[in-house]
Amino acid sequence: MTDAGYRQDYPKPEAEKLALRQVIRGLAADVLVLQEIGSPAHLAELQRDLRSEGFVYPHAVVADAADADRHVAVLANVPLRSVVTHRELVFTYFGKKERVKRGLLEFTLTTESGDVTCFAVHLKSRFTDRAEDPLSATRRSGEATAIRDLILRRFPSPGAARFVILGDCNDGRTSKALAFLQKRGATKIATLLAAEDSRGEAWSHAFRREETYSRVDHILVSAPLLTGVDGGAAKIYDGPGVRGASDHRPVFVVLRKATNPAKVD
Repeated sequence: MTDAGYRQDYPKPEAEKLALRQVIRGLAADVLVLQEIGSPAHLAELQRDLRSEGFVYPHAVVADAADADRHVAVLANVPLRSVVTHRELVFTYFGKKERVKRGLLEFTLTTESGDVTCFAVHLKSRFTDRAEDPLSATRRSGEATAIRDLILRRFPSPGAARFVILGDCNDGRTSKALAFLQKRGATKIATLLAAEDSRGEAWSHAFRREETYSRVDHILVSAPLLTGVDGGAAKIYDGPGVRGASDHRPVFVVLRKATNPAKVD
């Protein structure tokens, strides 16, 4: 978005890039999950510019899914293994089969306490594509269902597995989409973490045109990871640069390991 309106293929302004890197340096996350990344070249640019400022993320992945413009990505300073982009997740939407547009990026981290698998998501926006689906809530619910079912295929006994689900869900904590990511019938899948900033505020997204604030970015963890969540909750970063970097504020969780914490944002 520019002063003249929305411009397709217009680069992110340098002032916003600078603010974004300031936020990333302030977070100092071991693993950084990103949404709205363009091409792999855009992620490489961010990786290069961070390196020039002394912040090295040697491991980088961009998920290649149906959305050619908006990708989920990850930067990490710890090795990633078993990296998979699930491109063919389908659900039924008004009688037709549809794909989860941004796919699902799955990767595993090896920690001193055991492996942790991360499922990075970016659900459909609240833009209304069909009049019979206001704010695309039904589509997001369908995408969440497809993602949930994939996680259960990967971990049929989620109560004994170590995984994190995180990303821009474009929905609130009481939505059907978030409910589907937490349970299927009587099977508990993951716990949605509460999150606040340093002032006790819980919003992660600012819709500046309407001056409204909401929480649409979430982190869920499986039962075995709950006791390792530092402070028992996620946090919303509100340090320098955050309002200039994006209309979203980062949500992060610190998972305690045997010796030192690992931060996943």
